[in-house]
Amino acid sequence: MKTPTSNFSRALTSGLVGAVALNVLHETVRQFVPTAPRADLLGERSLIKGFKAIGEEPPTGKRLYGAAMVGDIASNAGYYSLVGLVGKMPLVAGTALGVLAGIGAVTLPGPMGLGKAPTARTPATIAMTIGWYLLGGVVSGAVYKGLKK
Repeated sequence: MKTPTSNFSRALTSGLVGAVALNVLHETVRQFVPTAPRADLLGERSLIKGFKAIGEEPPTGKRLYGAAMVGDIASNAGYYSLVGLVGKMPLVAGTALGVLAGIGAVTLPGPMGLGKAPTARTPATIAMTIGWYLLGGVVSGAVYKGLKK
């Protein structure tokens, strides 16, 4: 029997797997490709900005990086878990969520005061950013679909 709790668990699990896939891709490729997106820098800048807004000293170095990665995975997992709202079309939902996240990752950091360069410095960076968020959404949709069986 399907319960709201089992649907919720499937959605969260799916979102987490998609977020981890996205972060593993980001963190691996950025080591080798100079034009790769730098979501890590956006996360670090977000944390620094948030800490300063509340009058606190932000972490630095590895602690800042680690906190940014945890925050990135948690926020993307929550976002990608929305694939569970659609029910019968999780792959379509995952695709749409991924494309929208990618577009947001390219267009929003500048107006948010985080800089454009980490995700939009070249056409290749823009394409990778959108493509990688798309991948995270598709993975989330596929996992949700697989867990429904």
